[in-house]
Amino acid sequence: MEDLYHKRSTYFGFQKEYIAEFVYGGIDGTITTFAVVAGAAGAELALPIVLILGFANLIADGFAMSVGSYFSAKAEHESYEKHKAVEYWEIENLREKEVEEIREIYQNKGFTGDLLHQVVDVITSDDDVWVDTMMKEELELMKDERPPWKRGLVTFIAFNLIGFIPLMAYVLAGFTKANASDLFMVSSISTGAALALIGALKGFVTEQSRIKGIVETVLLGGVAATIAFIIG
Repeated sequence: MEDLYHKRSTYFGFQKEYIAEFVYGGIDGTITTFAVVAGAAGAELALPIVLILGFANLIADGFAMSVGSYFSAKAEHESYEKHKAVEYWEIENLREKEVEEIREIYQNKGFTGDLLHQVVDVITSDDDVWVDTMMKEELELMKDERPPWKRGLVTFIAFNLIGFIPLMAYVLAGFTKANASDLFMVSSISTGAALALIGALKGFVTEQSRIKGIVETVLLGGVAATIAFIIG
């Protein structure tokens, strides 16, 4: 079971390494869309206006979030590569100092005597391995292999896909005779369902309690949604 979990990289076609972007985008999309709906309900705006505001929020805010996610990821990549270049320069120009740093790192891990010398010799015999070790052990930096554009895309998709749920009642209003109060009630329930969906996904992918994931997400998201309703 443990090996299966570690080897498994997708769940229902969803890559687990992007769960953070999906959850973040989904929650933000749900809450901001509900805020628009709450504000519109409070102002008693006409249905077409609610739809225009809702879809404008989905597209504009979703795009803004995805761009922010992209540039954030890009900055992380650039920062990592900059620090890596510095480490290459240091092992080229300050070699003895860097050797001592490797020695200190593994001394602190409990290596002594011949074994310590052997570990230091092996690591410092390959510049790439040496730099990677310094990045992880000294700077505590790990390279994020996920392309920035994918992180931005996942954020955008999650924002629009999950964020559409609170708006769905208003989209389908033309086929029903529901009044504004009923529509808002359905939207509120849908918002809770959307948050529960995100919580279940988070719990499933991380193999933690799905009930716990749902409760946490609904409670925290519910607080944000309540604030949005009060302000709206």
